[in-house]
Amino acid sequence: MQDETTQATDIQEIRAKRTVKNSVFLDLFKDKKYLLALYKVLHPEDTEATENSLTDVTIENVLTDNLYNDLGFIANNKLMILIEAQSTWTLNILIRILLYLAESYHKYFEQNGQNLYGSRKVKMPKPELYVIFTGNKGRKPDTISLSKEFFNGEDIDIEVKAKVIYESDTGDIINQYIIFCKVLDEQREKYGMTEQAIKETIRICKDRNVLKEYLESKETEVVTIMMSLFDDEKIMRNYGKSERHEEAWETAERLIKKGKMSLEDIADCVPTLSFDELKEIEEKVMQLA
Repeated sequence: MQDETTQATDIQEIRAKRTVKNSVFLDLFKDKKYLLALYKVLHPEDTEATENSLTDVTIENVLTDNLYNDLGFIANNKLMILIEAQSTWTLNILIRILLYLAESYHKYFEQNGQNLYGSRKVKMPKPELYVIFTGNKGRKPDTISLSKEFFNGEDIDIEVKAKVIYESDTGDIINQYIIFCKVLDEQREKYGMTEQAIKETIRICKDRNVLKEYLESKETEVVTIMMSLFDDEKIMRNYGKSERHEEAWETAERLIKKGKMSLEDIADCVPTLSFDELKEIEEKVMQLA
């Protein structure tokens, strides 16, 4: 139980740190130079856009205890929201987008002094929603929608649609970021969640001219960011294992108390527990009987 208490404390620390810690995704696009490059990938026709014309409206810590990255900014009266799906595909990302969009508009109206309860119609930027998926496309769609994925295409009272961006053969800033993530996944497979994996990722990407300028100027920061995220992932995984182990322990204890199964049969029901652990549980049950 001591380990579980420690892990629970670590989880709280992770959640606290997230309010002050960026990921590479956010750190990269917090720089207006790279944010402008991202915007021009999505709107090459807007030749008048400048760094100063972009307003960062990224919401800090909307979902406090995860490793995902959400970016928001306003450009030419468009509210641009980009959600990173990382390499694990889930349509639940539409719910993240919905929550993020609602919170973004809420903050926008507050900051611009617009009264939602007044008679005058408020002004609001047009939403554009994107998912950046860093895994392989396969047969995944180019566009996803809430009505189609969650309500079988029914006409529902609220809709969310998002364009999905995958790796391409271009050299633009979004594609460079996706390649960076794929290289990182490859190096984690080789070296685990280690500093060597991060440094190899940076070396390979610089050699391939992938985010080269950014990585050369912020290599130390990138290593620090990634090592911190690796530590968080390890804690979260260990915490999950600890919870599953505790559930198996409780199941075995209930079965032993019923007295209808042998320890051998119980071992088949809860294979995550060793036979010695089952004997320990049995002794505890007998003492309390």
